[in-house]
Amino acid sequence: MKKIVIGPLTRANNSCAVEVTVEDKKVVDARCSGIFFRGFELILQGKDPQDAAYLTERICGICSSLHGAAASYALEDAAGIRPPRNANILRNLIIGADMLQNHIRHQYLFSLVDYLTLPERAPFVPGYTKDKRLKKKKNDAMVQNMYLALEISRLAHEMVALLGGKAPFPHGILAGGATVPPSADVVMNFRSKLQKINRFIQSQMVPDVYILAEAYSDYFELGQRTPNMLEYGLFPCTEQDRGRYFPGGAMLNGQIQKLDLALIKEHTARSWYAAESGPRNPSGGQTVPEREKEDAYSWIKAPRYSGVPLEGGPLARLWIKGDYRKGISTMDRMIARALEAQKIGALMESWLDELEPEGRIFVPFEVPKNAEGIGLTGAMRGPLGHWLRIENGRIAQYQIITPSAWNFSPRDNQNCRGPVEEALIGIPIADEKQPIEIGRVIRAFDICSSCSTHLITTRTSIGEIMI
Repeated sequence: MKKIVIGPLTRANNSCAVEVTVEDKKVVDARCSGIFFRGFELILQGKDPQDAAYLTERICGICSSLHGAAASYALEDAAGIRPPRNANILRNLIIGADMLQNHIRHQYLFSLVDYLTLPERAPFVPGYTKDKRLKKKKNDAMVQNMYLALEISRLAHEMVALLGGKAPFPHGILAGGATVPPSADVVMNFRSKLQKINRFIQSQMVPDVYILAEAYSDYFELGQRTPNMLEYGLFPCTEQDRGRYFPGGAMLNGQIQKLDLALIKEHTARSWYAAESGPRNPSGGQTVPEREKEDAYSWIKAPRYSGVPLEGGPLARLWIKGDYRKGISTMDRMIARALEAQKIGALMESWLDELEPEGRIFVPFEVPKNAEGIGLTGAMRGPLGHWLRIENGRIAQYQIITPSAWNFSPRDNQNCRGPVEEALIGIPIADEKQPIEIGRVIRAFDICSSCSTHLITTRTSIGEIMI
């Protein structure tokens, strides 16, 4: 047996690592570890609830708008208010633009580089050289699309800034609505950029992922797991939040059921948090770090739904919506991300037509003295939830379950693996010195563990590190 550790996984920062055990050229065990802890849930205690939208955006720079939305939804729930119609559309447009920049960047900058033959210069070297199957003409065209994706994803961030003030960490989303009504020239600028992005998605992004799927058809068999998925719902259809364009639901063993938040419990047996009497619902959850805890190996808690590890992300959303039900594998996750980008871009064009030039964008309200609220949304990588309790007008408790906590969780109190750990079991490793298969399976989940774990330690039991 051989142990292999891979990190960083995101090619952005080293906040996570995966240790796999390989025997007879196959993965027989896996441990997903988040190695940072920043303690946002502790930072928020005692703060003004209205600050949560801006503070929690700093959890993650690539999906900041969704944290701002979830925090705003939670405070609106606690205060018993809803945003005006125009504000709901503006928030959807900001979130949609942020979703597009993520999906485009992830496909071309984080995932495709595992499959392409790239120029032999920085930042592409050193890197894996095995199992590159695309013919030169298709490979070179995809490399050019990768460079173009840099410009296209930048346009998406410019769209976030047009309506949100800046990107990342936009100021355009807050409890009660939005901050600035869009002028005609801003809307025209936004639409022009959106049309360029949608043409790229239609002409390059979607065809590229199907070219990849044809060349790497075996990845429809790799990274498989039981069809257990979760989505809270993405993009409110109306200001009253009666339905969402991507509906919520829980899928257990392939059967979709209505979401029941009481069935969500966080396990900490293998996480560096103080032992509790048992798994807790986030409404009563605690965040008490314990770095020296025996048998723990991650700063990520292990959320479970009815005791089951559920996967989130574009594949879960499209499966629950009924738009994609071909399979649950590495390649299915990649295809679903491209198809979701296409669907979101089309929705955004229709939302621009619904904006009212003189429509209200904010409803004033008073922060309640004592109240509780929950803010739920889909995010780039899956379900995002914020649980808020207010006492004497201040935040008394705040709990966050991020998408990467669902996907990248460690074992739970019953020693059951998290979704990524499950997906790794059984995958073949052709060359243990270049275990490219591991990264391909993991990156299809679009892991961003900076949003789920937040403290660094210089001590580690990890052996060989492979990047």
